[in-house]
Amino acid sequence: MTVRFATTQEISDWNQLIIANPDGGNVFASYEYAMQKETGGYKAHFLILDGLALTVLEKFTPPLGRLWYLPKGPEITSSKDLWVILKELKLFARKRGVFAIRIEPELRREQQPTLARHGLLKARPIIPNPSTITLDISEPLETILMHLPQKGRYAIKRAERDGVTVKQVKATDANCKTMYELLKITAEGQFGIRSYEYFRTFWQRFEAAGSGQLFFAYVETKVVAGAFAMVFGAKSTYKDGASVRRRTVYGASHLLQWQVIQWAKDHGSLLHDFCGSPPSDELNNPHHPHYGVGLFKTAFNKTVTDYVGCYDLVIRPTQYKLWTTIGERIAHRLHWYKNHDSYY
Repeated sequence: MTVRFATTQEISDWNQLIIANPDGGNVFASYEYAMQKETGGYKAHFLILDGLALTVLEKFTPPLGRLWYLPKGPEITSSKDLWVILKELKLFARKRGVFAIRIEPELRREQQPTLARHGLLKARPIIPNPSTITLDISEPLETILMHLPQKGRYAIKRAERDGVTVKQVKATDANCKTMYELLKITAEGQFGIRSYEYFRTFWQRFEAAGSGQLFFAYVETKVVAGAFAMVFGAKSTYKDGASVRRRTVYGASHLLQWQVIQWAKDHGSLLHDFCGSPPSDELNNPHHPHYGVGLFKTAFNKTVTDYVGCYDLVIRPTQYKLWTTIGERIAHRLHWYKNHDSYY
């Protein structure tokens, strides 16, 4: 096996190379995502390992060296393939001053003990769907709707009956601001969100690439919920969702999500990822920080998919220890002081 940097032509075709990976690709390994992360201080690298496309995001942290991160990668389907890939990638990265490689492959959680046994160390997830809910949307829409849990079907039909309307809207600055204000309302007291500028550039970047769409749900003329979704290959992702706190009509967000699913299906998606949920063994825990998120998403599918999550492959133990004990904390603080945004 050999590892090399992608050619200019390969980079221009990067999304198709990612989609050709064994797991069908992931939007968080796309060219657009890599360019978006460069706005936050990463350096993007595009690697080819015996035909496997690898998106690598690098944080340079002098004097320790470089941390490499593979968003939702490597995109393989078995732990056996993972060991082969990491062995070669480790040698390639060591020569370039990398002290650790952070991975988050979409392998199922039952393979977790194997990862730990091979020396991978558990790390905090960066993309927030180590557990998620997905929906098969390969069937006709009527069949999909019929197979939804009763709660979801009722909410969709109730919102339609009560006059909720959903529109696809352009990611103009004004619409991005409206969506961001909804996100702030939704996040208050629940979770942190990134800066408006990060979200605006993200939404506009993926819209310009033809793979992202912003949606608003209205009651009369008032926006009561919003969503941003992406399609990449045969997969779609519900990346951002938000709504007003005081809901005058039941089911607006459910109807909004149903319209997202229809849009995704029209654009070639066969599997819709709701992008985040409590783990399957915490789904009914009302104290879990994402309990409410899980309640909403299980109206579409009650089954949670648990992935192994995020792991670090240590290349230089001394530098890695310094990073985890003090370096990472300092880097976070300096980045926040300079940019008022998340380090990762």
